[in-house]
Amino acid sequence: MRFGVIGIDHRHIYDQVRGLLDIGAECAGYWSPSEVSIEKGFTERFPEIPRINDRYQLLEDKSVRLITCAAIPCDRASFAIEAMTYGKDFMTDKPGVTTFEQLQKVKQAQQETQRIFSVNFTERFEVRAVTKATELVRAGAIGRVIQTVGLGPHRLNRDTRPAWFFDPAAYGGILVDIASHQIDQFLHFTDSADAEILIARYGNLAHPADPGLQDYGEIMLANRAASGYIRVDWFTPDGLATWGDGRLTILGTEGYIELRKYIDIAGRPGKDHLFLVNNKGTSYMDCSKADLPYYADLRDDIFERTERAMPHSHCFKVCELALAAQSVATRIDAKDS
Repeated sequence: MRFGVIGIDHRHIYDQVRGLLDIGAECAGYWSPSEVSIEKGFTERFPEIPRINDRYQLLEDKSVRLITCAAIPCDRASFAIEAMTYGKDFMTDKPGVTTFEQLQKVKQAQQETQRIFSVNFTERFEVRAVTKATELVRAGAIGRVIQTVGLGPHRLNRDTRPAWFFDPAAYGGILVDIASHQIDQFLHFTDSADAEILIARYGNLAHPADPGLQDYGEIMLANRAASGYIRVDWFTPDGLATWGDGRLTILGTEGYIELRKYIDIAGRPGKDHLFLVNNKGTSYMDCSKADLPYYADLRDDIFERTERAMPHSHCFKVCELALAAQSVATRIDAKDS
Protein backbone atom coordinates (compact mmCIF):
# COMPACT_ATOMS: atom_id res chain seq x y z
CA MET A 1 0.00 0.00 0.00
CA ARG A 2 1.34 3.41 -0.99
CA PHE A 3 0.42 6.59 0.84
CA GLY A 4 1.17 10.28 0.64
CA VAL A 5 1.58 12.96 3.32
CA ILE A 6 -0.15 16.32 2.99
CA GLY A 7 0.55 18.74 5.83
CA ILE A 8 3.18 18.26 8.54
CA ASP A 9 2.30 21.08 10.94
CA HIS A 10 1.94 18.88 14.03
CA ARG A 11 4.36 16.37 15.54
CA HIS A 12 1.70 13.67 15.45
CA ILE A 13 2.68 13.21 11.80
CA TYR A 14 5.73 11.31 13.05
CA ASP A 15 3.53 8.62 14.63
CA GLN A 16 1.18 8.53 11.65
CA VAL A 17 3.97 7.91 9.16
CA ARG A 18 5.83 5.49 11.44
CA GLY A 19 2.65 3.52 12.08
CA LEU A 20 2.01 3.14 8.35
CA LEU A 21 5.61 2.21 7.57
CA ASP A 22 5.56 -0.39 10.34
CA ILE A 23 2.69 -2.28 8.66
CA GLY A 24 4.64 -2.38 5.41
CA ALA A 25 3.18 0.64 3.62
CA GLU A 26 5.35 2.73 1.32
CA CYS A 27 5.36 6.53 1.35
CA ALA A 28 5.29 8.23 -2.04
CA GLY A 29 6.31 11.61 -0.59
CA TYR A 30 5.29 14.50 1.62
CA TRP A 31 4.00 17.97 0.83
CA SER A 32 3.80 21.10 2.93
CA PRO A 33 2.71 24.54 1.68
CA SER A 34 5.74 26.10 3.37
CA GLU A 35 8.63 25.17 5.60
CA VAL A 36 7.44 24.40 9.14
CA SER A 37 9.30 24.05 12.41
CA ILE A 38 8.99 20.27 12.59
CA GLU A 39 10.15 19.62 9.01
CA LYS A 40 13.75 19.13 10.16
CA GLY A 41 12.57 16.51 12.64
CA PHE A 42 10.50 14.85 9.92
CA THR A 43 13.36 14.58 7.46
CA GLU A 44 15.72 13.31 10.16
CA ARG A 45 13.27 10.54 11.03
CA PHE A 46 12.34 9.71 7.43
CA PRO A 47 15.27 10.67 5.19
CA GLU A 48 14.04 8.29 2.50
CA ILE A 49 10.73 10.14 1.98
CA PRO A 50 10.98 12.79 -0.76
CA ARG A 51 9.52 16.26 -0.53
CA ILE A 52 6.90 16.90 -3.23
CA ASN A 53 6.57 20.45 -4.56
CA ASP A 54 2.97 20.02 -5.78
CA ARG A 55 0.44 18.05 -3.71
CA TYR A 56 -1.50 17.18 -6.86
CA GLN A 57 1.39 14.94 -7.79
CA LEU A 58 0.28 12.76 -4.87
CA LEU A 59 -3.43 13.18 -5.51
CA GLU A 60 -3.14 12.24 -9.19
CA ASP A 61 -0.90 9.23 -8.54
CA LYS A 62 -3.17 6.20 -9.04
CA SER A 63 -0.88 4.01 -6.93
CA VAL A 64 -1.43 6.17 -3.81
CA ARG A 65 -4.35 4.74 -1.86
CA LEU A 66 -4.22 6.86 1.31
CA ILE A 67 -3.41 10.44 2.26
CA THR A 68 -2.33 11.08 5.84
CA CYS A 69 -2.44 14.60 7.22
CA ALA A 70 -1.35 16.70 10.18
CA ALA A 71 -1.88 20.15 8.69
CA ILE A 72 -3.06 23.17 10.66
CA PRO A 73 -6.35 21.90 12.17
CA CYS A 74 -8.61 24.35 10.36
CA ASP A 75 -7.17 23.21 7.01
CA ARG A 76 -7.63 19.46 7.48
CA ALA A 77 -11.25 19.29 6.32
CA SER A 78 -10.51 20.91 2.96
CA PHE A 79 -7.58 18.55 2.38
CA ALA A 80 -9.82 15.61 3.31
CA ILE A 81 -12.55 16.63 0.88
CA GLU A 82 -9.99 17.17 -1.87
CA ALA A 83 -8.34 13.80 -1.27
CA MET A 84 -11.65 11.92 -1.19
CA THR A 85 -12.73 13.66 -4.40
CA TYR A 86 -9.55 12.35 -6.02
CA GLY A 87 -10.48 8.84 -4.90
CA LYS A 88 -8.10 8.63 -1.94
CA ASP A 89 -8.86 7.42 1.55
CA PHE A 90 -7.87 9.93 4.22
CA MET A 91 -6.46 9.65 7.72
CA THR A 92 -5.83 12.77 9.78
CA ASP A 93 -4.60 13.88 13.14
CA LYS A 94 -7.24 15.14 15.55
CA PRO A 95 -9.26 17.31 15.35
CA GLY A 96 -10.46 16.29 11.94
CA VAL A 97 -12.67 19.38 11.70
CA THR A 98 -12.90 22.69 13.56
CA THR A 99 -16.41 23.89 12.64
CA PHE A 100 -19.88 22.40 12.14
CA GLU A 101 -19.80 23.58 8.51
CA GLN A 102 -16.60 21.62 7.91
CA LEU A 103 -18.11 18.54 9.54
CA GLN A 104 -21.16 18.66 7.30
CA LYS A 105 -19.05 19.06 4.15
CA VAL A 106 -16.71 16.21 5.13
CA LYS A 107 -19.67 13.92 5.88
CA GLN A 108 -21.23 14.77 2.54
CA ALA A 109 -17.98 14.13 0.67
CA GLN A 110 -17.46 10.83 2.44
CA GLN A 111 -20.98 9.66 1.66
CA GLU A 112 -20.76 10.72 -1.98
CA THR A 113 -17.32 9.23 -2.65
CA GLN A 114 -17.51 6.25 -0.26
CA ARG A 115 -13.89 6.96 0.66
CA ILE A 116 -12.60 6.45 4.19
CA PHE A 117 -12.30 9.47 6.50
CA SER A 118 -10.54 8.47 9.71
CA VAL A 119 -9.39 10.66 12.59
CA ASN A 120 -6.42 9.12 14.39
CA PHE A 121 -7.35 9.59 18.04
CA THR A 122 -3.83 8.91 19.27
CA GLU A 123 -4.74 8.65 22.95
CA ARG A 124 -6.63 5.48 22.05
CA PHE A 125 -5.05 4.18 18.87
CA GLU A 126 -1.43 4.87 19.88
CA VAL A 127 -1.68 3.71 23.53
CA ARG A 128 -1.07 0.02 24.16
CA ALA A 129 -2.71 0.13 27.59
CA VAL A 130 -5.96 1.16 25.90
CA THR A 131 -5.81 -1.93 23.69
CA LYS A 132 -5.55 -4.10 26.80
CA ALA A 133 -8.28 -2.17 28.61
CA THR A 134 -10.57 -2.71 25.63
CA GLU A 135 -9.95 -6.46 25.80
CA LEU A 136 -10.70 -6.52 29.54
CA VAL A 137 -13.87 -4.46 29.25
CA ARG A 138 -15.18 -6.51 26.33
CA ALA A 139 -14.47 -9.69 28.32
CA GLY A 140 -16.59 -8.41 31.23
CA ALA A 141 -13.72 -7.91 33.70
CA ILE A 142 -15.44 -4.92 35.35
CA GLY A 143 -19.06 -5.53 34.41
CA ARG A 144 -21.04 -2.91 32.55
CA VAL A 145 -19.19 0.41 32.18
CA ILE A 146 -21.14 3.24 33.77
CA GLN A 147 -18.58 6.08 33.84
CA THR A 148 -15.26 7.23 32.43
CA VAL A 149 -12.95 9.92 33.79
CA GLY A 150 -10.45 11.10 31.19
CA LEU A 151 -7.61 13.47 32.04
CA GLY A 152 -5.54 14.99 29.25
CA PRO A 153 -2.85 17.30 30.64
CA HIS A 154 -0.19 18.62 28.26
CA ARG A 155 3.07 20.57 28.54
CA LEU A 156 2.86 23.95 26.83
CA ASN A 157 6.46 24.23 25.54
CA ARG A 158 5.65 27.84 24.76
CA ASP A 159 8.78 28.70 22.77
CA THR A 160 8.29 25.85 20.29
CA ARG A 161 4.70 26.63 19.36
CA PRO A 162 3.80 28.19 15.97
CA ALA A 163 1.50 31.19 15.68
CA TRP A 164 -1.57 29.09 14.74
CA PHE A 165 -1.35 27.30 18.08
CA PHE A 166 -2.59 30.51 19.77
CA ASP A 167 -5.45 31.20 17.33
CA PRO A 168 -8.74 29.50 18.32
CA ALA A 169 -10.00 29.81 14.76
CA ALA A 170 -7.02 27.72 13.64
CA TYR A 171 -7.05 24.99 16.29
CA GLY A 172 -10.79 24.98 17.06
CA GLY A 173 -10.59 25.55 20.82
CA ILE A 174 -9.25 23.26 23.53
CA LEU A 175 -12.44 21.16 23.74
CA VAL A 176 -12.45 20.51 19.99
CA ASP A 177 -8.72 19.88 19.90
CA ILE A 178 -7.65 17.89 22.96
CA ALA A 179 -10.97 16.78 24.50
CA SER A 180 -11.94 14.96 21.31
CA HIS A 181 -9.65 12.18 22.60
CA GLN A 182 -11.61 11.73 25.79
CA ILE A 183 -14.97 11.94 24.02
CA ASP A 184 -13.78 9.17 21.73
CA GLN A 185 -12.82 7.02 24.71
CA PHE A 186 -16.14 7.64 26.48
CA LEU A 187 -18.14 6.45 23.49
CA HIS A 188 -15.76 3.54 22.92
CA PHE A 189 -15.68 2.14 26.45
CA THR A 190 -19.35 2.71 27.21
CA ASP A 191 -20.31 1.27 23.82
CA SER A 192 -22.40 4.36 23.15
CA ALA A 193 -23.63 5.82 19.90
CA ASP A 194 -24.41 9.27 21.32
CA ALA A 195 -24.31 11.48 24.40
CA GLU A 196 -25.49 14.84 25.69
CA ILE A 197 -23.17 17.63 26.77
CA LEU A 198 -24.26 18.53 30.31
CA ILE A 199 -21.50 20.95 31.30
CA ALA A 200 -18.66 22.49 29.29
CA ARG A 201 -16.16 25.16 30.34
CA TYR A 202 -12.89 26.54 29.01
CA GLY A 203 -10.64 29.45 29.74
CA ASN A 204 -7.24 31.07 29.87
CA LEU A 205 -6.34 30.87 33.55
CA ALA A 206 -2.63 31.58 33.59
CA HIS A 207 -1.36 32.90 30.24
CA PRO A 208 -2.52 36.51 29.79
CA ALA A 209 0.29 37.22 27.32
CA ASP A 210 -1.32 34.71 24.96
CA PRO A 211 -5.01 35.69 24.96
CA GLY A 212 -5.88 33.23 22.19
CA LEU A 213 -4.66 30.25 24.19
CA GLN A 214 -7.26 28.18 25.99
CA ASP A 215 -5.19 26.52 28.70
CA TYR A 216 -7.98 24.73 30.59
CA GLY A 217 -11.16 22.92 29.64
CA GLU A 218 -13.65 20.46 31.11
CA ILE A 219 -16.74 18.60 29.98
CA MET A 220 -19.38 16.44 31.60
CA LEU A 221 -21.37 14.33 29.19
CA ALA A 222 -23.86 11.51 29.61
CA ASN A 223 -26.52 9.31 28.11
CA ARG A 224 -29.10 7.09 29.77
CA ALA A 225 -26.56 4.35 30.47
CA ALA A 226 -23.32 6.13 31.40
CA SER A 227 -21.61 9.42 32.19
CA GLY A 228 -18.19 10.87 31.62
CA TYR A 229 -15.98 13.62 33.01
CA ILE A 230 -13.17 15.17 30.97
CA ARG A 231 -10.43 17.59 31.98
CA VAL A 232 -7.81 18.88 29.54
CA ASP A 233 -5.15 21.50 30.14
CA TRP A 234 -1.74 22.94 29.30
CA PHE A 235 -0.41 22.88 32.86
CA THR A 236 2.01 19.93 32.90
CA PRO A 237 5.05 21.23 34.84
CA ASP A 238 8.56 21.00 33.44
CA GLY A 239 9.55 18.70 36.29
CA LEU A 240 7.50 15.80 34.89
CA ALA A 241 9.57 13.32 32.88
CA THR A 242 7.10 13.28 29.98
CA TRP A 243 4.75 15.68 28.18
CA GLY A 244 1.65 14.83 30.23
CA ASP A 245 0.33 12.51 32.92
CA GLY A 246 -2.58 11.25 30.84
CA ARG A 247 -4.98 9.01 32.75
CA LEU A 248 -8.24 7.21 32.18
CA THR A 249 -10.45 5.62 34.83
CA ILE A 250 -13.17 3.24 33.63
CA LEU A 251 -15.80 2.46 36.25
CA GLY A 252 -17.90 -0.65 35.85
CA THR A 253 -20.64 -2.29 37.88
CA GLU A 254 -18.17 -4.96 39.07
CA GLY A 255 -14.86 -3.13 39.27
CA TYR A 256 -12.74 -0.45 37.70
CA ILE A 257 -9.64 0.05 35.55
CA GLU A 258 -7.17 2.91 35.77
CA LEU A 259 -4.73 3.62 32.95
CA ARG A 260 -1.61 5.66 33.55
CA LYS A 261 -0.79 6.03 29.91
CA TYR A 262 2.53 7.82 29.72
CA ILE A 263 4.08 7.70 33.18
CA ASP A 264 3.53 6.13 36.60
CA ILE A 265 4.72 9.04 38.71
CA ALA A 266 7.27 8.03 41.35
CA GLY A 267 6.51 4.41 40.46
CA ARG A 268 7.24 1.90 37.71
CA PRO A 269 9.36 3.03 34.74
CA GLY A 270 8.04 3.40 31.21
CA LYS A 271 4.47 3.88 30.08
CA ASP A 272 1.29 1.86 29.40
CA HIS A 273 0.45 1.00 33.02
CA LEU A 274 -2.91 -0.63 33.77
CA PHE A 275 -4.47 -1.26 37.18
CA LEU A 276 -7.46 -3.59 37.46
CA VAL A 277 -9.66 -3.84 40.55
CA ASN A 278 -12.63 -6.22 40.63
CA ASN A 279 -14.21 -8.88 42.80
CA LYS A 280 -11.28 -11.21 42.18
CA GLY A 281 -8.72 -8.78 43.59
CA THR A 282 -6.31 -6.03 42.56
CA SER A 283 -3.76 -6.49 39.80
CA TYR A 284 -1.23 -4.54 37.76
CA MET A 285 -0.53 -5.14 34.08
CA ASP A 286 2.43 -3.92 32.05
CA CYS A 287 0.86 -3.28 28.65
CA SER A 288 4.01 -2.20 26.81
CA LYS A 289 3.83 -5.32 24.59
CA ALA A 290 0.13 -5.03 23.73
CA ASP A 291 -0.84 -4.58 20.10
CA LEU A 292 -1.74 -1.35 18.34
CA PRO A 293 -4.22 -2.65 15.75
CA TYR A 294 -5.39 0.66 14.27
CA TYR A 295 -2.99 0.88 11.33
CA ALA A 296 -3.33 -2.75 10.27
CA ASP A 297 -7.11 -2.48 10.58
CA LEU A 298 -7.09 0.70 8.50
CA ARG A 299 -5.01 -1.01 5.82
CA ASP A 300 -7.52 -3.87 5.73
CA ASP A 301 -10.36 -1.37 5.54
CA ILE A 302 -8.72 0.30 2.54
CA PHE A 303 -8.46 -2.96 0.60
CA GLU A 304 -11.65 -4.64 1.80
CA ARG A 305 -13.87 -1.51 2.19
CA THR A 306 -14.76 -2.37 5.79
CA GLU A 307 -14.83 -0.33 9.02
CA ARG A 308 -12.62 -2.34 11.38
CA ALA A 309 -10.41 0.55 12.48
CA MET A 310 -13.34 2.84 13.33
CA PRO A 311 -16.90 3.17 12.02
CA HIS A 312 -17.64 6.46 10.32
CA SER A 313 -20.67 6.90 12.57
CA HIS A 314 -18.37 6.88 15.61
CA CYS A 315 -15.79 9.18 14.01
CA PHE A 316 -18.34 11.79 13.01
CA LYS A 317 -20.16 11.59 16.37
CA VAL A 318 -16.93 12.35 18.26
CA CYS A 319 -16.34 15.36 16.03
CA GLU A 320 -19.94 16.52 16.51
CA LEU A 321 -19.83 16.22 20.31
CA ALA A 322 -16.51 18.05 20.56
CA LEU A 323 -17.87 20.89 18.44
CA ALA A 324 -21.07 20.94 20.50
CA ALA A 325 -19.13 21.14 23.76
CA GLN A 326 -17.00 24.02 22.48
CA SER A 327 -20.02 25.88 21.14
CA VAL A 328 -22.00 25.79 24.40
CA ALA A 329 -19.05 26.09 26.79
CA THR A 330 -18.90 28.80 29.41
CA ARG A 331 -15.69 30.82 29.27
CA ILE A 332 -13.94 31.23 32.59
CA ASP A 333 -11.03 33.53 33.32
CA ALA A 334 -8.36 33.73 35.98
CA LYS A 335 -10.40 36.18 38.04
CA ASP A 336 -13.34 33.75 38.01
CA SER A 337 -11.44 30.61 38.94
